[in-house]
Amino acid sequence: MLLTTPARSAIDPLRVIAPEPSIPQRLILTEADLASRWAMSPKTLQRWRMEGRGPHYLKLGKRVSYPLNAVIAFENCVQHVSTSQRALT
Repeated sequence: MLLTTPARSAIDPLRVIAPEPSIPQRLILTEADLASRWAMSPKTLQRWRMEGRGPHYLKLGKRVSYPLNAVIAFENCVQHVSTSQRALT
């Protein structure tokens, strides 16, 4: 029995060495995503932006988005242990 090897052009050395990167986790939340995450109205987030409250956000044209790391940092800053004391982080 004669064994044959695949044609040289059929093997892509770059594909063997560097597999396709996986799709990165979503690192940006839309206003609707964040409102849903916090169970609040998008109007509340809009008001907070006008008042300078809430997490840092990105504004590209008319689109507002929130980086996930800024949302998590804000959530950590507003944690409370009791009604009179914030949590230490």
